[in-house]
Amino acid sequence: MTELSPVLKQATPVHVDHGAGCYLYDTDGRRYLDFTAGIGVTSTGHCHPTVVAAAQAQVAKLIHGQYTTVLHQPLLELTERLGTVLPENLDALFFANSGSEAVEAALRLVRQATGRPNVIVFHGGFHGRTVAAATMTTSGTRFSAGFSPLMSGVHVAPFPTAFRYGWSEAEATDFALRELDYLLATLTAPAETAAFIVEPVLGEGGYIPGNTRFFQGLRERADRHGILLVFDEIQTGFGRTGKFFGHQHFDVRPDVITIAKGLASGFPLSGIAASRELMAKAWPGSQGGTYGGNAVACAAAVATLEVIEAEGLVGNAAVRGAQLLAGVENLATKAIGDVRGLGLLVGAEFTTTTGEPDTATASAAQKAAVDRGLLLLTCGAHMNVVRMIPPLIVTETQIEDALAIWSEVLADL
Repeated sequence: MTELSPVLKQATPVHVDHGAGCYLYDTDGRRYLDFTAGIGVTSTGHCHPTVVAAAQAQVAKLIHGQYTTVLHQPLLELTERLGTVLPENLDALFFANSGSEAVEAALRLVRQATGRPNVIVFHGGFHGRTVAAATMTTSGTRFSAGFSPLMSGVHVAPFPTAFRYGWSEAEATDFALRELDYLLATLTAPAETAAFIVEPVLGEGGYIPGNTRFFQGLRERADRHGILLVFDEIQTGFGRTGKFFGHQHFDVRPDVITIAKGLASGFPLSGIAASRELMAKAWPGSQGGTYGGNAVACAAAVATLEVIEAEGLVGNAAVRGAQLLAGVENLATKAIGDVRGLGLLVGAEFTTTTGEPDTATASAAQKAAVDRGLLLLTCGAHMNVVRMIPPLIVTETQIEDALAIWSEVLADL
């Protein structure tokens, strides 16, 4: 009898039968408030009627039209529709399937466009599990261990993680920018550095937002040295942070962004966006793939964008995110060393009385929440951060319900 790989460890014991909105229902009919959203994927909630209808209609017309062989209407419609929400300078798109593929496509583009071999990533970032993406991932060794040698040409600079350093945000930012300059002077010359690749909010690294001075410092150095600035918006895009893209909180211009997760409400679809001028510097034949830009996924993505706009979900993420963050802060006990987030990305970091990462208590809290009907996940290098990622459709009452369960969890630890 075949079975799933034993290495696939389940975060919860829930066996889902169906989902609707912010809820999942198991095979026994028990309802769970889903604050994982498929790791930030189901932006419009589970099985939003508009998305379901679009996908069903498309399945009956065309399931697969390989997009370097033929063009199809959902692909063209999505490309046009994304032009209304992308930053003005990003007017060319390449579509793939997964976040890792998007990151690797961005890496290939920046190296080919600049003719430079190296990239700089930032400590705590997560960019994927394929070889190049895993090499650029520094949020935990579990993503890159055991299959060395990894890709060369990747250098790591500090991210302004103030809590970990025990500094103010200003001190952490000063340090991060100073060390970036030192890295450019000692490990990868600017003339050999193709890009800075960074998340607006560290995701797997612990739900740690960056800040305006840090990101504008990257932009200034990129402009000075002819380096490209790539924002990995795979988890922070499509309204998740309370703006359409995470970098928009920081008044900074990207050269490339990577997108996936919330783009298609659960259908596998990813991509990169850049200017036409930059995208044209990719070498012929370097972009393609069998399933990229799948017709059903594109139709679902178009419907997702329609729902985000019609239901004001970006604004809802901002308001409900502020409610969630304030609630988690107010409930924080001595077991929680830090609470942070941006929009509907909220993390509570568990620490011991001496300030060390407390993985066991974070895991116990996550499991206790599931037992009470609230699905949560952990993240961070030590997996000691409990993260909350509800769908963008989450209501005030659902936030209150989640906070009530969270209060019970903390009281019983």
